[in-house]
Amino acid sequence: MNIQQLPGNANDLGATWDGQGTNFAIFSENATRVELCLFDDDDKETRYELGGVYNFVWHSYFTHVKPGQRYGFRVHGPFDPEHGHRFNPNKLVLDPYAKAIAGNVTAGQSIFGYTWFQEEQDLGCNIEDSASAMPKCVVVDPLFDWQGDERPNTPWNETVIYEMHVKGFTHQHPKVPKRLRGTYAGLAHPAAIKHFKSLGITAVELMPIHHFHAKPSYLVNKGLSNYWGYDSLNYFAPHSGYSSIGELGEQVKEFKTMVRSLHAAGIEVILDVVYNHTGEGNHMGPTLCFRGIDNAAYYRLVEGNERYYMDYTGCGNSLRMSHPQVLKLIMDSLRYWVQEMHVDGFRFDLASALARELFEVGTLATFFDIIHQDPVISKVKLIAEPWDVGEGGYQVGKFPLLWSEWNGKYRDTVRDFWRGEDSTLGEFALRLTGSSDLYEGTGRRPHASINFITAHDGFTMRDLVSYNDKHNEANGEDNRDGESHNRSWNCGAEGETDEPEILQLRIQQQRNFLATLMLSQGVPMLLAGDEMGRTQYGNNNTYCHDDELSWLNWDLSKERKDLLRYTQKLVKLIKDHPVFRRRDWFHGREIYGSGIRDIGWFNLDGVLMHDEWTAGYVKTLTVLLNGEEIATPNKMGEQVIDDSFLLMFNAHYEPLEFALPRRFRDSENTDWSERKWRLLIDTKEGFVKRRKTYKKKDKVAVAARSLIVLESRRLARD
Repeated sequence: MNIQQLPGNANDLGATWDGQGTNFAIFSENATRVELCLFDDDDKETRYELGGVYNFVWHSYFTHVKPGQRYGFRVHGPFDPEHGHRFNPNKLVLDPYAKAIAGNVTAGQSIFGYTWFQEEQDLGCNIEDSASAMPKCVVVDPLFDWQGDERPNTPWNETVIYEMHVKGFTHQHPKVPKRLRGTYAGLAHPAAIKHFKSLGITAVELMPIHHFHAKPSYLVNKGLSNYWGYDSLNYFAPHSGYSSIGELGEQVKEFKTMVRSLHAAGIEVILDVVYNHTGEGNHMGPTLCFRGIDNAAYYRLVEGNERYYMDYTGCGNSLRMSHPQVLKLIMDSLRYWVQEMHVDGFRFDLASALARELFEVGTLATFFDIIHQDPVISKVKLIAEPWDVGEGGYQVGKFPLLWSEWNGKYRDTVRDFWRGEDSTLGEFALRLTGSSDLYEGTGRRPHASINFITAHDGFTMRDLVSYNDKHNEANGEDNRDGESHNRSWNCGAEGETDEPEILQLRIQQQRNFLATLMLSQGVPMLLAGDEMGRTQYGNNNTYCHDDELSWLNWDLSKERKDLLRYTQKLVKLIKDHPVFRRRDWFHGREIYGSGIRDIGWFNLDGVLMHDEWTAGYVKTLTVLLNGEEIATPNKMGEQVIDDSFLLMFNAHYEPLEFALPRRFRDSENTDWSERKWRLLIDTKEGFVKRRKTYKKKDKVAVAARSLIVLESRRLARD
């Protein structure tokens, strides 16, 4: 192959193929020299010095370099860790803008910029070459037949999110062909889509799929791996380990095919993105990408002691969000995934860290300003994990317009309520109705609250009701890792048991959690597998387990099948009834005030709540959702009329009798004491088959630790 090197341009970072050749461009503010390294099929390396430099972008154009070509860079400059510079041309580094990456990092001495066990360790330069231990970037052809792909554009108030792991979801699925299990193609298989559709979810939220460091040394030494993927090495390339058809760029087309298939089924794709840190770790970490390209530009270093990294993530480093090139990198990445890969939104891991321009988290940080005005990113779904590990990092309710948030207060309050902790009903009522105390004052709507009870990080829902304590011994850290305060309750026995009463209570508690999640205002997020009782046997931090502990088990017992059907019916219920997916807030001045026309709150006697709101010992509540008083019209401007519902919560340890609401009238002067109510759900058994009807002075028997849902059909209007 007769490759000719031409000047090229600095406008398009990464490797850009134009049909005749490829332009390569990489940013480095402090480098003195940059070499492009091309690798043939025998892994033989050929180096070319990039001749053009413009605005710190090193670039050249190479004829006859085509898609499938593997490459990397060697960047020259000062090796001076004490002043923040860690250039080492003996280390092959990845292109931050590569669209595909082949292979994984091989653990060993060569990938580190310093020599192990020497005095002052990272201050000494290691000259061992790392190319053979490094994955290689791949030139790709961006052309793809989207076949008229259309985004579902599901309104926020109709969204139901399913948080899941690409590999873990299908790796053991018996109806997915073995060669496709655990891959993007597996996720697009009809068997996977059938589950999504039957469940009724409208969006999958994929745990990290940016190419990540899968085999860090500290895990390899213990026979474990980075399963979750929260150690990105690149923000453009889909992780090659999830591809069924190869690594030389094919994973890009496979990912696009997956998105196209999910969109055709009406399912949106949301990516969990990790822009707060990278997989290179702290000052003792390997040199794989950003560290070797320009450590001082890409990372936030300790002022006056630049050998060390500021760490707001607990992962060793934090990206330098105040640097224009870092902001450009992230925005370019986001636009790429929306425009080229057709994804529908993002969940930002440890989003508070992105707002740290100096030391404090600010809602007017540059990053959020840029997002707000961007014509592409501002139109997709944006979800923040609103905390980091730094001081003042817990920012639930403080993100700006356009943003929804993982609502950790919702999770904690609902967990405490159903395990019988003394807590105020006022707090529970706020979480149930969308957390207006957190979001209404900033102009946001109930969909700003992403409601969840479990997520990938922590207990599964089954384990939440089966374990008081974490059991992470398999992680090799003497059970020190993972959250210790889980707000869980084992229902009377720790872990697996054969006691029928305990098993019945655990199923009942799972039904309570699932019903509360789905019937709350805001956007429900379900953790994959919770709909069918998945367990991790008490491990609440399975980040390092690419095995049966993390993969979904599709061999369902009768109990697990019943729970799946129950969840399917719950999702159908909220999709059929707009009173559960309101677009705006309830209109009462206070949640316990009189004269509220769209919602009512009642005690055991059917009387409007008053003093009970602040009494921590009270664990019962009746909520009336008036479907005939939904103030916000639908998207066609038409008034929305729905059935009405009574939710009777009993978190007490004994069964109780609830009276139907009395002395409550809506704006149409309807006397609710005259309404008839049909039993729909009793979490002691699930959706009831014989729907008993209640009226006027009837009492409703509500079992201990259970929830009753009653329905009243809408009245005819002239």
